[in-house]
Amino acid sequence: MLVLITYDVNTETAAGRKRLRKVSKLCVDYGQRVQNSVFECKLDAAQYAAIKHRLEGLIDPATDSLRFYNLGDRYHTRIEHVGAHPRYDTEGILMV
Repeated sequence: MLVLITYDVNTETAAGRKRLRKVSKLCVDYGQRVQNSVFECKLDAAQYAAIKHRLEGLIDPATDSLRFYNLGDRYHTRIEHVGAHPRYDTEGILMV
């Protein structure tokens, strides 16, 4: 399934900036950054549960937020892109 993960981490403090780096790094391990705080992640149910649990443990729920949008397996018709950066192929090879 394709899951869109978005986050907003308060970076007014050093601790907030550290949380932001950790959240971003974890998301990079599971998916592709499509905007600053937005990741497209191709996950199975176990991976989804794992990343959700790990992200919830990283943020401060009093000042930060996470959103998970489950686009399912038929996401191809649910995504439209306009602008400078073309959509990447989630089924293709990801070179790191």
